[in-house]
Amino acid sequence: MSKTCLIVDDSKVIRKVSRHILESLGFEVSDAEHGEAGLDRLDEQMTDLILLDWNMPVMNGIEFLRALRSRPDGNAPKVVFCTTENDVDHIREAMEAGASEYVMKPFDHETLELKLQLIGFE
Repeated sequence: MSKTCLIVDDSKVIRKVSRHILESLGFEVSDAEHGEAGLDRLDEQMTDLILLDWNMPVMNGIEFLRALRSRPDGNAPKVVFCTTENDVDHIREAMEAGASEYVMKPFDHETLELKLQLIGFE
């Protein structure tokens, strides 16, 4: 059974790069351009992993994460925050809201693969 991932990011370039990395790691990938669209995608299919941007229009990453974690099935996916926000307060807020891991943009194949191994994806 293949692993699934939802990329929630308002940057088309980041979605494309992330999709390429994740597909090379064996993930089936879908994407959304903001948090609200991401929640809609999860209504269709809950994924194993979510790559989540912080700063997005409509619904930002923290709002998305809180909404996700409040759902009955919302604790299932691992969530990796991918963002340019690197101060301790942002990281703490993300982890308290339910993020599994945190990666700084721009990231490369190796960095993302390492983060995924840390949270249990081989």
